[in-house]
Amino acid sequence: MGVGGYEDIRLDRTGQAEGFDAIGDRYDEAFPHKEGQVTAGERLLTRLPAGSRVLDLGCGTGLPTGRQLVEAGHKVTGVDLSAGMLALARRHVPRADFHRADIADLRTGGRHGPGGPQDLGRFDAVVAFFSLLMLPRVEIPLALRSVHDLLVPGGMFTLSMVEADVDDFAIPFLGNTIRVSGYLRDELRQVVAEAGFTVLEEDSYAYAPHTTEVPPEEQLFLHCRRPA
Repeated sequence: MGVGGYEDIRLDRTGQAEGFDAIGDRYDEAFPHKEGQVTAGERLLTRLPAGSRVLDLGCGTGLPTGRQLVEAGHKVTGVDLSAGMLALARRHVPRADFHRADIADLRTGGRHGPGGPQDLGRFDAVVAFFSLLMLPRVEIPLALRSVHDLLVPGGMFTLSMVEADVDDFAIPFLGNTIRVSGYLRDELRQVVAEAGFTVLEEDSYAYAPHTTEVPPEEQLFLHCRRPA
C-alpha cells in the first residue's frame, strides 16, 4: 500500500486518550452487551492451547475480553493509552498484566516491541477489539505489521472494526470527541491480508449502543492466523 514505517508519519493522539479517560465507566454502560465481542472471544478460545499468552491491544476497561481470557486460564497482557481505562481494567481483571503504551511502542525496536528496552515478548494470540479504528488509515497497516511481528508463527489474531468508509473522522462520543477510521469489509480483508495474515473466518453484527448519542453500527470481526 506504499506505506513506509512509523518514522515516516507524524503520530497525533491529541485528545484520544483524554477522551477515554473522561468516559470511564460510561463506556461499559453505553455498550453493555457486546455479544459479537464475547462470541469472537469464545471462538478464539477454541483455537488456543492451555495457558497461552494473549495480548489485548487497546484493552479498555478489561471487560469483557480480558476477564474472559483470564477466566479461561490464559496469561493476558493488556495495553492501552488511557490511564483511566487501565485503572478500571486493573480493578476488573487483577490477574492480568497491564501497561500504558501507544501501539507505536509495540513495533519492532519500539519501547515494548520486539528488541525494545521493555520488550513484552511474543504472544500466542493478539486481540484488537475496536482499537485500530482509533488510528488514521495511514497507520493501520503499520499497526497490523506490528501485530504480525508480536505473534509466534501460527499465532492467532482476532480483529474487530466498525464498517465505515472514513479516515481520521471526528465524531461526538459520550460527551467527548474522538477521531475514527474504518473500511468497507472487502478493503478491510485486503489490508489485513497485505499485512501477512490469513483470514480464516469473518462475522458481522448490527449493533445499537445503549445510548442515543452513539449511532447504530455494523461491526466486523475477522479471525486470522499468522502463517507458520
